[in-house]
Amino acid sequence: MENNKLQFECVGLKEGGRFPLIYTGRGEDKSPEFIIHNLSPNAKTLAIIMDDITHPLFGIYNHWVIWNIPAQSKIQGGIPAGKVVPSLGNAVQGIGYGRHRYAGPKPPKGKHHNYKFTLYALDSEIILKKNAKKKHLLESMQTHIIQQGELTGIFE
Repeated sequence: MENNKLQFECVGLKEGGRFPLIYTGRGEDKSPEFIIHNLSPNAKTLAIIMDDITHPLFGIYNHWVIWNIPAQSKIQGGIPAGKVVPSLGNAVQGIGYGRHRYAGPKPPKGKHHNYKFTLYALDSEIILKKNAKKKHLLESMQTHIIQQGELTGIFE
C-alpha cells in the first residue's frame, strides 16, 4: 500500500458530522457525491464500503458495498440500485443491507448511530460474483489496495 492516505469528502457531510437527511432512509436514501483528493496515478478502480459501526446487535453492520468504479476524482451522488451500474463504468454493487444498492442510515428513532464510509483505491478490477458481500470484497482486494481513506458521520 502506498503511504499517502486517500483523502475524500462526501458533499454535505463533514467528518464526525450529522448525515444530511437526503442521504438517509428517512430522506431520499440517496448516496452522496464523493470528491476525491490525492488519488494515486496507479489507481485503476475504486471501492466503497459503508457500515453502521455502532449497531447494538451486530457491532458493525454493512449498509453498502460497491467496487470496480473507474478511478476518478468525483463519483456522482444518487447511484442507482442494481447489481451493475452502467452509468458508473459497470461498477458492481454487492449485497449490503440485504440489497444491491445504497442503504442510508435509519436507526430506530431516538437512537444515535455512527456510520463510516471507507474508500479504497485499487491497482486492478476485482472479479467477484455480483452477490458478493463485504467480507468477500475485503478478501479479494486485500493485495490490490494502494490507498485507503475513511469518513464517519452520525445519524439518529
